[in-house]
Amino acid sequence: MHKKAPADADKSGLKKEYSFFEDVYDVVRKVPKGRVTSYGAIANYLGTKLSARMVGWAMNAAQSARPKVPAHRVVNRNGMLSGKAHFATPTLMEDLLKKEKVIVKDDKIVEFKNLFWDPVKELTF
Repeated sequence: MHKKAPADADKSGLKKEYSFFEDVYDVVRKVPKGRVTSYGAIANYLGTKLSARMVGWAMNAAQSARPKVPAHRVVNRNGMLSGKAHFATPTLMEDLLKKEKVIVKDDKIVEFKNLFWDPVKELTF
């Protein structure tokens, strides 16, 4: 496992409930502007390599998370905007990426390998 296990207690001393979705959101919030990562890379970082689909479910629910989660920076392993249907409009995911100077063509990140951000390599704990 690459990530520290969640703390058992919060500042009040009360036991915290583990939230996979919150751990996913913490990772996604660290993806730099103009870079992208994948569902599988996040799952791998969290020590649950086979849970890429669950990371996708977390991204589907991310609009209600606070602080905000830049879910538009998470794509599939081939750089496809596979989650675009879960945004408020059909083009919002692409529009947000374009604002960050990420080029998208036919729902796929151009230069995906160069823009890919791997949390295992980039984050330390």
